Amino acid sequence: MNVSPIPDDIRRYLIQCVPSVPYIEAVLLMRGGRQVAWQPALLSQRLYLREEEAVRLLARLQADGLVAARASEPLRYQYAPASAELEQLWDRLAVVYTHSLIEVSTLIHAKSASKAKMLADAFRWRKDK
Repeated sequence: MNVSPIPDDIRRYLIQCVPSVPYIEAVLLMRGGRQVAWQPALLSQRLYLREEEAVRLLARLQADGLVAARASEPLRYQYAPASAELEQLWDRLAVVYTHSLIEVSTLIHAKSASKAKMLADAFRWRKDK
């Protein structure tokens, strides 16, 4: 019997709440640099993303309660989980990701591929219709 290196609660969270590997990478990067006030340009550089993608990613992280925007111009963000439970989950996820990078990445990519297939199937032409 194959035992997954990803605990069930973290697996559920990854499937339900984490849309991409850059999402995880952004949270872990910001978690590791808690004192850094992250601008989209800096995050995009560190994650090799276009700046527009970093802007969308930071907005999503803020909406998900993982980062908070600082009242500054230009806008900057810091790692600030909305609850102690969420922070503890990410503390554990950081360890799992460090030891099981391939398994976590595969799970996220498989989830994305499954959604893409469902969308493609929805538009498939059927002979009987």
